[in-house]
This record gives sequence, structure tokens and C-alpha cells, in this order.
Amino acid sequence: MDHTDLAILDALDKNSRATVSEISKLVSLSTPAVSERIKKLEEAGIIEQFTLKLNYKKMNLNLMAFVFVSLKGGASIPQFREAMNSFPEVLECHHIAGEYDYLLKVLLTDTQELEQFISNRLKGIFSVQKTNTLINLSTIKSDLNRIAAP
Repeated sequence: MDHTDLAILDALDKNSRATVSEISKLVSLSTPAVSERIKKLEEAGIIEQFTLKLNYKKMNLNLMAFVFVSLKGGASIPQFREAMNSFPEVLECHHIAGEYDYLLKVLLTDTQELEQFISNRLKGIFSVQKTNTLINLSTIKSDLNRIAAP
């Protein structure tokens, strides 16, 4: 990947609906050249999918929380992971090192829904031993991707 590829990725990150023609003007390449580069980035697996960013507040999803989860010894990890993939409230599930086994990023309407999620759905999974929840007060930065090279 070179500087031009990074510029193409940056343009797509800012607007995944940008046309190849619009991007070609930004990076000073022909439309076919940009199209070929995007195709190569997709084939290489660098571009996994084109997506959108939602305004959660306008969807009445006002509460973001981070939930640390510890599993019992001998727990069924595949069962836990399958459950996390099936819960629409769970935006992200990370297997982590440290005191806890997993970190979840969840999005809900309010604290009542959070309580129901933790008490009934999450702790309803046999393998969950304990949880610790942090409520997000505000988000300072929320990028979907990191484009710039280090």
C-alpha cells in the first residue's frame, strides 16, 4: 500500500458512497486507475465491507455501556461467543487479557434495558461468573477505522 491507496481509503472512510470519479479527483488519478486500486484493496482483504455510521440518539439508543465479563473455569467458550454474536445489544465483543475474559460494548435505550440485558440475558448464560459495568457518559472520539500509517 502506498500514499495513494491510503488517500483512497481515507476518502471511502469519510464517505463510503463516494463515486470512483469523485475519489479520482481527490487523488489525482484516472477513474479506471482508482477503480482498479479499490478492486485490489478488496481482493487483498484490506477493504472488508462498505458500511454506514448511524446516529444512535435519533434511534432512541441513548445508553452505551462497557461490560467486563468473567467466565467460570471450564466454561463453554464457543457457547458464550455464539450468544454474544446473537445479541443485537452487543456492538463489540473483545477477548481480553487481565482480570476479566471479555469486554463488551453494548448499546441500549436506558438503564432499565441495561439491567434486563445484564440480569436476564448475559447472566442467564451458564458460563458467566461475574460482570462489571461502566456507563459511557460521553464519547470524545469514535472512528470506525484507522487510516493513516504510523
